[in-house]
Amino acid sequence: MLGFFVSVIVSLLYSGLITLTYQDLTFVTANTFYLGHALLNGAVVGALVGAVGHRNHGAWICGAVIAALGAFFGYTNAWPLVLASERGGGAVWDMLRYDALLPARSWWNDESSGGVDWFSPLGLLVAAGAAFGLAYLIGNKRRQA
Repeated sequence: MLGFFVSVIVSLLYSGLITLTYQDLTFVTANTFYLGHALLNGAVVGALVGAVGHRNHGAWICGAVIAALGAFFGYTNAWPLVLASERGGGAVWDMLRYDALLPARSWWNDESSGGVDWFSPLGLLVAAGAAFGLAYLIGNKRRQA
């Protein structure tokens, strides 16, 4: 549970960072922020899961899933915040009525080339890999009482 709550906090911080800087972001900077957020989220969750879960493989896997979800929701939660910042709260309500899954679809689609944005699934792999790897390393070093 602690890993979940920390993942939510890291995701909210990322969403806030994107909301504050979206006007000045380039494509490369936005992707770097996203992958950095995924790595940070995975590292924090993995360290907590390894320290608490010890050698429990189920805890390591759950930590990886939580970190990947944190990376996904950090991106998708930034969408409504940017929209509210740009056009007001009514625009967010209109987006929810028109297409509530628009942030998730924009996470997956690359609008510039009309295909899949491969940085998005890469972020999930980075978050899950960092969480599982750190949980494995820290969990195996700790002695169980």
